[in-house]
Amino acid sequence: MTITVYTYNRILSELGPNVRLVAVSKTRPAADIRALYDLGQRDFGENYVQELTEKQRQLPADIHWHFIGHLQSNKVKQIISFVHLIHAVDSLRLLKEIDRQADAKGRVVDVLLQVHIAREETKFGLDPAELAELMGVLRAPEGGLTQDAGSAPAGALAHVRVRGLMGMASLTNDQVTVRAEFRELKKLFDQYFAGGDAPPILSMGMSADYQIATEEGSNMVRIGSLLFGKRD
Repeated sequence: MTITVYTYNRILSELGPNVRLVAVSKTRPAADIRALYDLGQRDFGENYVQELTEKQRQLPADIHWHFIGHLQSNKVKQIISFVHLIHAVDSLRLLKEIDRQADAKGRVVDVLLQVHIAREETKFGLDPAELAELMGVLRAPEGGLTQDAGSAPAGALAHVRVRGLMGMASLTNDQVTVRAEFRELKKLFDQYFAGGDAPPILSMGMSADYQIATEEGSNMVRIGSLLFGKRD
């Protein structure tokens, strides 16, 4: 465990009160998560379902678990009873499965739609046209969203609430490219999630680029290596 109180507090100070920090704890032992929890951190992000379910059983019940990896429909059931926010929803099919499993547990689960803004073809996510099509379906009278972002769901998807967007910039040292990609995502976010009773969420920015992301309007960042040190 390489985290220091100074590092954690410095990051929190940089982010300020309007940006939520999700500590990316994938591959980290429960003891490392507990150490950061003891400093006051409550939001933790995991990429793998089995790893998340094991840690959830070992750690305090008031942790907000964020699933930030690519979620397969057949694994939704394993996390639906406790997950706080699912970041990377990229299809109507997955939304419907989350809704179905949340209904079985009597929950309404918050999710973000993942948008593909990076140059790399390996990253998941909706392109702008696919996002427009999905939002059109969700906001149709028979769909799952009311017109106000962040409000309670209605219609077919009564147990899922789409709170905003998530995206990952290209893995590059070219800050001009990274900034342009974040700016593109912010424009889409403003187009679809302006207003509403509950503040919408724009999840963008990781250890290498979170400062650019917050400058471009992110209100949630996902930071791992800066907090926990580099992975083996």
